[in-house]
Amino acid sequence: MKIGVVISSHDAETCWNALRYANFCLEQRDEVKIFFMGKGVEYQKIKTDRFDTTGQAKKFVQSGGTIYACGSCIRSREQEDSAMCPVSTMKDMYDLVKESDKVVTF
Repeated sequence: MKIGVVISSHDAETCWNALRYANFCLEQRDEVKIFFMGKGVEYQKIKTDRFDTTGQAKKFVQSGGTIYACGSCIRSREQEDSAMCPVSTMKDMYDLVKESDKVVTF
């Protein structure tokens, strides 16, 4: 199955759970893509000892998952893009939604 995960929250626990869910889906051999938008692009800054959002994202990428992040949202926060938060477009989000069998939002 192809699963799209859209994360627009910058709540550490919410992002952590979304990333854990995405990792679980990969373990089930699903194809998973994540799109961060809005406050969600801040997920690397909100890491806590209890909710290691960055660690979950690294595990996701290392396990074959794909991450996209809204370029406008990144720029509006004066963030730099990176491999863990690559500048993407609404076309990328459109494609993620169109190609996915299921889309989950957080």
